[in-house]
Amino acid sequence: MNDRSEWRVAVDPGRVVQRTCGHLDGLREVPANTTPGCEDCLRVGGTWVHLRACLSCGHVACCDSSPGQHAYHHARADSGHHIARSLQPGEDWAWCYTDELFLRPA
Repeated sequence: MNDRSEWRVAVDPGRVVQRTCGHLDGLREVPANTTPGCEDCLRVGGTWVHLRACLSCGHVACCDSSPGQHAYHHARADSGHHIARSLQPGEDWAWCYTDELFLRPA
């Protein structure tokens, strides 16, 4: 897993005009919290499929395929916490929950 501070919108070959993310300016990625799993699932005894880390605060939460969808709920509940990166080994991407855009490292 890389700690990166610069991300860009991944090219969507199906679109003539590429979308933009309004949440990349001033983004300051913080390291993911050192937790053995989804912080919210661990608190309530839930389970998760994959983990995501908020690029604003480092909160570790579960993906949209998980029953709790805690990364999504974290992004919706906390103003300014729009983007989370994958914590899966071998994956190097992020997702903007607000603009619904797939991001790659710059």
